[in-house]
Amino acid sequence: MGFTRMELEAFRDQEVDDLIGPGLRLLFVGINPGLWTAAVRTHFAHPGNRFYPALAAAGIIDGEIDRVAGMTDADRTQLVARGIGITNLVRRATARADELSPAELREGSERLLRFVAEHRPAVVAIAGITAYRHAFGVRGATPGRQPETPDSIARWSGAALWVVPNPSGLNAHETVATLAAAYAAPAIEAGVLAR
Repeated sequence: MGFTRMELEAFRDQEVDDLIGPGLRLLFVGINPGLWTAAVRTHFAHPGNRFYPALAAAGIIDGEIDRVAGMTDADRTQLVARGIGITNLVRRATARADELSPAELREGSERLLRFVAEHRPAVVAIAGITAYRHAFGVRGATPGRQPETPDSIARWSGAALWVVPNPSGLNAHETVATLAAAYAAPAIEAGVLAR
């Protein structure tokens, strides 16, 4: 399956439904949907994206999801049954995350906090340190589990907060193996993956 650039452009600014279900334990948060994601209605769907290969390598899911063609109902059921959800900081699709304005990222942070308060995951894992810093105004943040303070616990409705690497193929510093290790840690804390 493939798309021309013109075909993908038709999906600009569209939104992709959140993947969410009862018993949410681990919420992965992307920056915003890419055009391929909007086209196939599957988060992290671009052929170069390593999200699902990393989840499979970490043992978080059984086998790889065909992100290029889009998730099947069985794929969605597997993720929801394991207590995994997916949303984005910004809902509109773009070709690249750097097309988003600082104001959109800040608005997305407020939406995400409301989303977490409503759905109550045990752990939130935001994929992308730069987007996290801009959206939440935490310039010195480093990847990994974020420090807990009484204010942060209240702000995140009791959820533990992790910032994990962005799985985009544009993030050349990461491999499937390093992403798998980074995603396993919050999955263990959420009880989605055994130690």
